[in-house]
Amino acid sequence: MQITLELFASLMALLPPGSSMHTAKLEVDDDLTLNNLIDQMKIPREQAHIVLLNGNYKGEADRDEPCFQAGDKVSIWPPVAGG
Repeated sequence: MQITLELFASLMALLPPGSSMHTAKLEVDDDLTLNNLIDQMKIPREQAHIVLLNGNYKGEADRDEPCFQAGDKVSIWPPVAGG
């Protein structure tokens, strides 16, 4: 099935070639978990600070169960600091 992955800030460098801006379309297996996706994209788990699935926050405890449906959007931000 196809999903959309959005990576922001320093994580954008980890998107596959041919990605548009901060977004990539990915073909994934039905049993994929968020942590599997994070690992496959070579995102260090401590850098997957904010993870949204279709706009809904997914904490670390929610990332090990298969959860994807065709057309889903995953958005990931690293930890940020500022003032």
